[in-house]
Amino acid sequence: MSYVILLRHGESMWNKKNLFTGWVDVPLSEKGIAESIEAGRRIAGYPIDIIFCSTLIRGIMTAMLAMSVRTDGKTPVIRHQEGNLAAWAAIYSEKAAAETIPVFCNDALNERMYGKLQGLNKRETMDTYGEEQVKLWRRSFRTEPPEGESLEMTTKRTIPYFEAAIVPQLESGKNVLISAHGNSLRACVKDIEGLTDDQVVSLEIATGDPLIYEYADGRFTRKKHV
Repeated sequence: MSYVILLRHGESMWNKKNLFTGWVDVPLSEKGIAESIEAGRRIAGYPIDIIFCSTLIRGIMTAMLAMSVRTDGKTPVIRHQEGNLAAWAAIYSEKAAAETIPVFCNDALNERMYGKLQGLNKRETMDTYGEEQVKLWRRSFRTEPPEGESLEMTTKRTIPYFEAAIVPQLESGKNVLISAHGNSLRACVKDIEGLTDDQVVSLEIATGDPLIYEYADGRFTRKKHV
């Protein structure tokens, strides 16, 4: 048996300002830093063999801060796939390499791209376009915000990556942490739990609140408490 931990990033600086963020690469707020560290304490008793992150700094920060409070002596190390870092970041000590946890970042795990809403204040956007229209952009499955992604489009890039890159790690017996975003993690849960389109729309995933699923014999079982 293995398990996967899903962790939504802590509050970002734009979450704090109530702005649509999407793919704008803003860091965590002070509250988000605290949420990430607390999440790390909650999962400290779970061995982690491999980490998958979005390519956005708030997802990466959350993973690194969560790992910073562990006591197993292991260091998360980002495995870069291109450029000089792919070749020049080689580790030549077997002991040091054995004490690392590989971290893979991929934009398939990035937040939903909100198009021309990015940077706009959510309350002001409701005042301009009406609450029903903004609710449709944010909460429907297929409706796209102006020049952005619908939740359906997000699931179509996230779920194939989850199945191709992450599930095989679970099948090999490795324990996985995924540090990502509300909508990309909703896509993962949709796949894990077999949710309908309507069910995933109503799914809420809190910031800094780890979800843990055990994986055995090709099936996921959600742990009720962390």
